[in-house]
Amino acid sequence: GFGFKTIRVHPKKKFKQISFEGSFTLNKKEVNPYNFQPEEDFYNSYQTIQTLGFKVDFEIFLRKTHLTTLPEKQFDLYNFDKNIPLFENLLALNNWTSNNINFKPDVTTVHTTLEEIIEVRHGVCQDFAHLFCALARHNGVPARYVSGYLDQGYGYLGDSQMHAWGVAFIPQIGWVGFDPTNNLLANTDHIKVAHGKDYKDCSPLRGVIYSQGGHKTSHTVRVQGQQQQQ
Repeated sequence: GFGFKTIRVHPKKKFKQISFEGSFTLNKKEVNPYNFQPEEDFYNSYQTIQTLGFKVDFEIFLRKTHLTTLPEKQFDLYNFDKNIPLFENLLALNNWTSNNINFKPDVTTVHTTLEEIIEVRHGVCQDFAHLFCALARHNGVPARYVSGYLDQGYGYLGDSQMHAWGVAFIPQIGWVGFDPTNNLLANTDHIKVAHGKDYKDCSPLRGVIYSQGGHKTSHTVRVQGQQQQQ
């Protein structure tokens, strides 16, 4: 629904096992995630996000979904300080999310709600991203859920299959990526595949298998950075 390419496979014969393997090379320039002009009048940014036109233009990324809906009792879980720029509030939210959720695999699933995540305080990258997006939207800031890969050679936390982070829109600046799992801004090591409202919009694998017995699907990814030769 967001224009990203997908690969569809329709096997014409019955099979017991099927596997795919691919290798891709991606050229990325070194980027400084802080290399942008700060908000000149951040009070104007707060006024902008409250206007009807802004809310209409960004409605899809302000929308609550099943995976990004805060329970009523948690509406005051995190409120922005309007005496500082939006960017600084989002940095603080990134830090808060990172410090309040412990990275722990196999505690949550792709169907786990925010209420459960907030209660158990454990999760993986998609849980961090869902909570970040939900709290940004709750404070009036459009946020995208991003699915992609991460070069974990630098000791970053994340899943060996797929990584997830958030991207927030700041008036006067634009879209800025935040990785709450690792408490940093998205940078050269983040490889975006797709974005959406939540995980369901850009899950790495989706399909239907008709079988007489049980079935299991799995995938692994290895990301390796290389210095480009001059």
